[in-house]
Amino acid sequence: MARTLRADRLAAASASVLLLFATLSACGGSDSDTGSKPDSAQQGEDAAAAGSYPVTIAHKFGSTTVDSEPRRIVTVGLTDQDAVLALGKVPVGTTEWLGAYKGALGPWATAELNGGATPTLLKDTGTGPQTERIAALKPDLIIALYSGLTEEQYTTLSKFAPVLAQPKQYNDYGIPWELQTETIGKALGKEAEAKKLIDGVEAKFTKAREENPGFNGASGVMATPYEGMFVFGSQDPRSRVLTSYGFALPAGLDKAIGDKFGANISKERTDLLNQKVAVWFVEDAAKNAEKLHKDPTYGDLDVVKQGREVFVDETSDFGNALSMGTVLSLPYAMDRLVPMLAAAVDGDPATKVEQPAS
Repeated sequence: MARTLRADRLAAASASVLLLFATLSACGGSDSDTGSKPDSAQQGEDAAAAGSYPVTIAHKFGSTTVDSEPRRIVTVGLTDQDAVLALGKVPVGTTEWLGAYKGALGPWATAELNGGATPTLLKDTGTGPQTERIAALKPDLIIALYSGLTEEQYTTLSKFAPVLAQPKQYNDYGIPWELQTETIGKALGKEAEAKKLIDGVEAKFTKAREENPGFNGASGVMATPYEGMFVFGSQDPRSRVLTSYGFALPAGLDKAIGDKFGANISKERTDLLNQKVAVWFVEDAAKNAEKLHKDPTYGDLDVVKQGREVFVDETSDFGNALSMGTVLSLPYAMDRLVPMLAAAVDGDPATKVEQPAS
């Protein structure tokens, strides 16, 4: 499997290094002086949010107090920008992960710009946030919820603005999208709006479960053929999509991978892949499937023989949306994923799992 931008994040996990994982391409952005809506709209929001501050938010390194409504937001967390945009704010800076989109904004998020400037694109090559570039953006809030921020990095960034670090109750890069949205809503003085957004996405999951009772209690796993076979644990956004549909993750999954979002497994543990459905993130569905099926430790499993695999193009908009797993990207991915899962678990090996049109 050729090395991709997301592969560096996987490599970091297998080496037990939970820093900001992706090796990213530098990409230009727009140094805008405003991350807010036009004045008339902003004045109305100011009045609504005035009574919401100060707010204090706990995290891995203690707690952070936001004294007033932020206007210049920089997202260090690799997916945090989506919730900020969904709540009506445009960050002045975002951090690249997938390397596919201007301003790190996927097609599910660009409409939320509402005429605002595309954020300046920051990058992390594995050594931490670009502190000088972040400081130059003059932020009044730095959000690092979906991140592997270290305490030293947190302390450095806190010299420039209040920093919302990852929550201590989850692994690095392990915050659920619901908590991510809720926390950002609290920081922006938009808790009610955040709840409405969360309820909307959860309603889509509920509808999918009701329409597909075969999902309920069925076992499922998310994986990628990175340097062998790499499985995603219970705290990864991809795995959470499965459990939100009613699927159950393999017993012993987290014990096998440790306190990481995922890890490579040995050939002796391919039982973790022999589930009611195995969802693979791949570069090329046909080529990667052929290669996987040639490995007898995997190819002879019932999940293969009975046609219960789903292959997701990891570099497509669909694959990127599913990997990000945010309040904005999930609805985009769900519309494409549900028919694939339904075909895989229908009990008929002859049913072909069709790739989405886009």
